[in-house]
Amino acid sequence: MKIISMIPARYSASRFPGKLMQDLGGKSVIVRTYEATVNTNLFDDVIVVTDSDIIYNEIINHGGKAMMSKKEHECGSDRIAEAIEFLNIDIVINVQGDEPFTDKESLEKLIAVFKNDHDKHIDLASLMVHISNEDEINNPNTVKVVIDKFDFALYFSRSPIPYPRDKNVPVKYFKHKGVYAFRKQALLDFYKFPMLTLEASEKLEQLRYLEYGKRIKMVETSTEGVEIDTPEDLERAKKAWK
Repeated sequence: MKIISMIPARYSASRFPGKLMQDLGGKSVIVRTYEATVNTNLFDDVIVVTDSDIIYNEIINHGGKAMMSKKEHECGSDRIAEAIEFLNIDIVINVQGDEPFTDKESLEKLIAVFKNDHDKHIDLASLMVHISNEDEINNPNTVKVVIDKFDFALYFSRSPIPYPRDKNVPVKYFKHKGVYAFRKQALLDFYKFPMLTLEASEKLEQLRYLEYGKRIKMVETSTEGVEIDTPEDLERAKKAWK
């Protein structure tokens, strides 16, 4: 089974433009993410795929691997699908470019889903982490996921889900970490699906998969790290890095 990791990386970002080139402990965020992914030693290859000459050159100049892609992709998964179409691989792990604290244990859990899926029933898996902080639960920048009893995703939202109408029910909230593991063909199929209303409304690419009747296996991890979506996140990441 050939497993690679691809890191989609746009220079422009609506909430924090140029965030991947911000300094984190003497290196850029995207280089930190690339190095953290390589250092897990879990992959046959690790490649940054970007529409930005700045990011491409940043990775190449630090001895890494990068590919240029089209500029008009709607999401990171689309960008990766374009890049892997002609690669001889089985599984691709999508690690977000703003995740410099990417850890080996979490990625091992994702890979294990496919190694244990001998009948190839699972096409897509992703990570989630338990959260209990009220501010985080209600923060629209924190994507929440609800699951069924078999740990398959029922829905993802920026809203707090499930809504706690009955405060006496012990609800467990999960934050979705934007790390995906695809079988190659499943990702190519995803690429061909037009965006529908739920994805367009919430601006969450994983909803496209659910809207077309596909299933996403969720894997719980205890490692949360720091996702850099805002300047405040970057300051938190700098403190954590120290």
